[in-house]
Amino acid sequence: MAHATVAVGSSIGLHARPANIIAEVVQAAGVPVTLSVVGGEPVDAGSALMIMTLGATQGTAVVVTSDDQVVLDKVAELVAADLDA
Repeated sequence: MAHATVAVGSSIGLHARPANIIAEVVQAAGVPVTLSVVGGEPVDAGSALMIMTLGATQGTAVVVTSDDQVVLDKVAELVAADLDA
């Protein structure tokens, strides 16, 4: 599986709004994607609730993993973006 490590860009971390945006993109893509903090257990990126369990704050390094490079790149871009702006 391919992976990318990106820093969380949202000013208050991966809370409900950013998590929901990411989960919707993953669900629409229909391919497995996981997120994890470095050294932590991966969670299903298609679930906003699971994303919020990461406790990732702004600047936290998050590993995005998927077999689909296009979806991986899109999710990595969303994690790195300030989705609160």
